[in-house]
Amino acid sequence: MEDVLTALRACAEQTRLRLLALAARGAFCVMEFTEILGQSQPRLSRHLRLLGEAGLLDREREGANVWFSLPGADTVPGALARGVLAQLPPDDPVLAADRRQAARVLAERARVASESFRKKGADWDEMRALDLPAAAVEQALLDLLPAASLGRMLDIGTGTGQMLELLAPRISNGLGVDASRAMLALARARLAKPGLTHCIVRLADMYRLPLADGSIDLVVLQMVLHYAEDPAAALAEAARVLRPGGRLVVVDLAAHGRAAAIQRLAHRWPGFADAAMHALFTDAGLSPAQTVSVAGPMTVCLWSATAPLLLETPALEARA
Repeated sequence: MEDVLTALRACAEQTRLRLLALAARGAFCVMEFTEILGQSQPRLSRHLRLLGEAGLLDREREGANVWFSLPGADTVPGALARGVLAQLPPDDPVLAADRRQAARVLAERARVASESFRKKGADWDEMRALDLPAAAVEQALLDLLPAASLGRMLDIGTGTGQMLELLAPRISNGLGVDASRAMLALARARLAKPGLTHCIVRLADMYRLPLADGSIDLVVLQMVLHYAEDPAAALAEAARVLRPGGRLVVVDLAAHGRAAAIQRLAHRWPGFADAAMHALFTDAGLSPAQTVSVAGPMTVCLWSATAPLLLETPALEARA
């Protein structure tokens, strides 16, 4: 009861309600909040601290920035925050002005992210860089996964957040992780669109995921594993966070001999054979499932595997 009372007290202030309403649109950093609300950083930092202490905002440090977002709707604080926000009048002039300012800030974020990538010459869309049938691969993934709710999704090596956007209608919430801050800037710009506020991204190492054991329903690695120095370790870490019965999908190149592509894009591995991928799954404690191949200049495979269900422990018979 005390936790709920603390959360309700934290909500009971106009600026903090405005911050929560903005966070419901996606992740923002302190600098962006100050620009949208027109208030000083020390003042907003205090409000953000109170909301964080009440569990109403998740806080993620990334370099010099700290990003704030609503906790998942499947958590008590997340559900409470959304319940409070649902009571706010949609035509409130203050909130409407905040939304307009937020749209401008998000547009500027997208422009800066795109310019940063153009200047660095980053080849962030590898599917198209290799002339692969990206649309066919995306459709194959949609066909491979159940049409019903997929629960919590983790996109490892999220890049520009394309997989999160693709699967957003089927998931309860999504987390994308990447080791590139520049990639995350593009992903945040993409996820600022309507209908994607349940998806967030954060800086993380795929070998040390910032998640609890058995906390994810679906893990996706798209065009990531051929860059991994240690694919077995990456898959073992992905398997660790899967819930019992959860699903892992690896989208990557089938084994090939195109040395030029490997050298140009700095691939660590020349694709993967089915037998090798199945062995990696088995070593990670997963059960290999369906494999789908998409033909093109280079074949793309969608390998899937499931985490084992927990075995029920039989009740001990009462001793006489």
